[in-house]
Amino acid sequence: MMRFTLPRDMYYGKGALEHLKTLKGKKAILVLGGGSMKKFGFVDKVLAYLKEAGIETQLFENVEPDPSVETVMKGAQAMRDFEPDWIIAMGGGSPIDAAKAMWVFYEYPDTSFEAILQPFSFPELRQKAKFLAIPSTSGTATEVTAFSVITDYAKGIKYPLADFNITPDVAIVDPELAETMPQKLTAHTGMDALTHAIEAYVSTMNSPFTDPLALKAISMVFECLPDSYNGCMAAREQMHYAQCLAGQAFSNALLGIVHSMAHKTGAAFSTGHIPHGCANAIYLPYVIQYNAKDQTAKERYAAIARSVGITGSDSECVVKLCQKIDEYNVKLNIPKTLKEFGIVEEEFKEKVAKIAELAVGDACTGSNPRAITPAEMEKLLTCTYYGTTVEF
Repeated sequence: MMRFTLPRDMYYGKGALEHLKTLKGKKAILVLGGGSMKKFGFVDKVLAYLKEAGIETQLFENVEPDPSVETVMKGAQAMRDFEPDWIIAMGGGSPIDAAKAMWVFYEYPDTSFEAILQPFSFPELRQKAKFLAIPSTSGTATEVTAFSVITDYAKGIKYPLADFNITPDVAIVDPELAETMPQKLTAHTGMDALTHAIEAYVSTMNSPFTDPLALKAISMVFECLPDSYNGCMAAREQMHYAQCLAGQAFSNALLGIVHSMAHKTGAAFSTGHIPHGCANAIYLPYVIQYNAKDQTAKERYAAIARSVGITGSDSECVVKLCQKIDEYNVKLNIPKTLKEFGIVEEEFKEKVAKIAELAVGDACTGSNPRAITPAEMEKLLTCTYYGTTVEF
């Protein structure tokens, strides 16, 4: 038996934030990131709408990019002190992901972080609060997914938490928030959305329910991302919807080793953090080359290629799909390799074996269409460092 889960309600379109006027409840905690939502006036709007709804609101601010276990625990304590019946998270993937994890420890204070690392092992939520998510970036789609990514900086590891319990109750997908994204973030989040949709389509958990969502998202990203990157707000609105469709697909079909690699390399190197969407964009063509050695995966990659107008045999379609992704990375100023990104060769060589082992153990590896060993993962990561063709 399989399952397909989405938020009960999604409100979308310009001005969708107004739905907050109609929210029923007594107290809400508003979880925020670094300040852009305040700067652009969206926090004031949210507070005014919630006041109109008769809801007392408290802010939990300054969730860092790639939120830490410590931030999660701090936020959960703030929730236990305030006792909200709504958790509202607004901003990029980081505050929304953090708030999802906070929700668990708000309702179950005695649970440990280690206890929820196993996918789909969460306790039953909604004992104290419901969850509403408002994304300001067009990539993670965490407003509609059963996932949250939390980083343990002491170990240098990102943990993808997964459970249908943390799928939000309500998502407000208002493109006005995405209009404020800087160009580089537009590029990275857009390629994150593309990766979500492609991995969902070829995942071993794909289904007739997820396939149409994934294919539509892919075509919208290819059509709209360059214009969105160059400042076209009509294209940016469509990207905000495309990433949401991709999220609905991957939340139910799951992902693959592009994400396993991104999770385990993002915080691994001393030269600085690799932004998640940038890592996905670098790894995606190499992973397609690796996975396409599996016949079923090759056919599905070819179907993706044909859905965006690429022609030829299955093998030709796969090659052209990788070329198209490479071309988009060039347009978006995304490097082709980890070496070009700036990872030091000596450090890469020193750490790659351990990273490979961790990536194979990542929660996303299980639904990848082709099995992979730590030794193969090390070879694949090495290809992404030097830019060599994947031939194994």
